[in-house]
Amino acid sequence: MSETAEIGVFGGSGFYQWLDAARLVTVDTPYGPPSGPIALAEVGGRRVAFLPRHGPHHQIPAPFVNYRANVWAMRQLGVRRIIGPSAVGSLQAAHQPGDLLICDQFIDRTTGRQDTYYPGPEVVHVSAADPYCPELRALAARLAAEQSRRFRPNGTVVVVQGPRFSSRAESRWYARMGWDIVGMTQYPEVILARELEICYLGLSLVTDYDAGLEGAPEIGPVQAHDVMRVLAENVAGVRDLLASLIPTIPFTPSCDCQHALEGARL
Repeated sequence: MSETAEIGVFGGSGFYQWLDAARLVTVDTPYGPPSGPIALAEVGGRRVAFLPRHGPHHQIPAPFVNYRANVWAMRQLGVRRIIGPSAVGSLQAAHQPGDLLICDQFIDRTTGRQDTYYPGPEVVHVSAADPYCPELRALAARLAAEQSRRFRPNGTVVVVQGPRFSSRAESRWYARMGWDIVGMTQYPEVILARELEICYLGLSLVTDYDAGLEGAPEIGPVQAHDVMRVLAENVAGVRDLLASLIPTIPFTPSCDCQHALEGARL
């Protein structure tokens, strides 16, 4: 198998191994090393690259992931579609642990992350109005429905710096703003993909209720071991969805994601 791929997958918390009979490759980038070797294999006849964003042993906390290197390495291998599963906390009672949200919007609350490939002198103002690929979102929603998964086809994720979890006051604020879930890794991953004109799909698996659920004192603040328990119970379902999704991705996209730089340069 050649060292190329057309579809990339970033493994999130609890999702560190996936592809069978994979070939591991090391990719050098202008932005330093990615989180680890990238596994290459075929899924349903499609060439796929898989990289756990936190490293193979979850040794890289969210604020210190080299997002620029990870996304660049995927593009260097030829990837034009990226799927980014991640673990998230629920901010709304309707989103229960085990649910899947296919987000269409994000709120960035991170600080200090390297979030562009264009620091100057070339200046690019990429549009973030619709950051997630509409074609991949619709496809994932259809397949999730066919598999009878509990899911929502849209939603807003607020991305926090981490590695700590939210305070109660922060969590109440996020919830009252109407945001759906909270995570640590969607930004800048989704925007960096857009700057490289790669379609990006976020698959957010709810593992907890963040700082607890208002009005339900029996549901306490999230603990890391709770996250890993729910992930262990549900990661097989994420793998099943990916196995169904990847072969059905059209070879020729109908979205505009891969033309994101048109009109973005000054």
